Amino acid sequence: MLKNSSILITGGTGSFGKSFVPLTLKKFNPKRLIIFSRDEMKQWEMQKQFKDDKRVGFFIGDVRDKDRLHRALNGVEYVVHAAATKIVSTSEYNPFECIKTNVNGAMNLIDVCIDQGVKKVVALSTDKASSPINLYGASKLASDKLFIASNSSYAAGTQTSFAVVRYGNVMGSRGSVIPFFLSTKNKNELTITDKRMTRFMISLEQGVELVWHAFEDMIGGEIYVKKIPSIKVTDIAHVISPKAKHKIIGIRPGEKLHEQMISAEDSEYTYEYSNYYKILPQINDWAKDTKRIKNGTKVPSGFVYSSDNNSDWMSNEELNDWIEANQKFIGNI
Repeated sequence: MLKNSSILITGGTGSFGKSFVPLTLKKFNPKRLIIFSRDEMKQWEMQKQFKDDKRVGFFIGDVRDKDRLHRALNGVEYVVHAAATKIVSTSEYNPFECIKTNVNGAMNLIDVCIDQGVKKVVALSTDKASSPINLYGASKLASDKLFIASNSSYAAGTQTSFAVVRYGNVMGSRGSVIPFFLSTKNKNELTITDKRMTRFMISLEQGVELVWHAFEDMIGGEIYVKKIPSIKVTDIAHVISPKAKHKIIGIRPGEKLHEQMISAEDSEYTYEYSNYYKILPQINDWAKDTKRIKNGTKVPSGFVYSSDNNSDWMSNEELNDWIEANQKFIGNI
């Protein structure tokens, strides 16, 4: 599907984009892959990596700017929406800015994709959109609902399909717990918000593969949830600095004790597959659509997929092996 196509990724200079772009170029050889983002310095750095690749283009712009999106999406067939205000505390203390990007930006992108006849859009979501307790999660839940409901919109006889992928903590990405612990391990004391805390663990490569799968599988309105392992935050700390003491500082504003990707309420519309789950829309009876269900198996009523009740747990040895193999990339993605 993506072979010899025209693709645009919003927020393309972020952690996800830095993996999506080279992996997609290698696997699908698109005729054009556009990185759309607002940070000129990040674009300048990324341009050096792809300076001899004529397939790659860069477009300075902001999803808040509808006119700029309209220009950038001219002739584009597939869109990955990765742009967002993502840091929980930043969103809590700057709520207007969070809404402008995560909600208004999503609305702008949806409108322009329909107007420009884009074929398919996959939007990145977060575990925090499931039963949200912080503004970032609430804004992404609103964004998810916008993308899902927009599948019933038409323009000039062309339907644009929208789907969502949801996953948890990206291992080694900037601002995540692994690079934070690595940066402080020589102090012989690691700060932990709560010793009970658990997190899902997913690599950027797995996140990219889930987006690829969504493009292939989607009809429109689906939320794809990757099956991934959990780990205790105290175990991460032990692997990184076995002898360090743990200083418990308490949960920060908007922070969850455990990550959740499927709620009990979602279970009524959720189907299980070999390596992922699919939450189907409640509207328009799409949750009963056999074209969307395909070979899925309905999960039990009341099923919850969270990092504390997960059946798959990452061992300390597996985490240590991953850190050793990815040492040079941790904190830089």
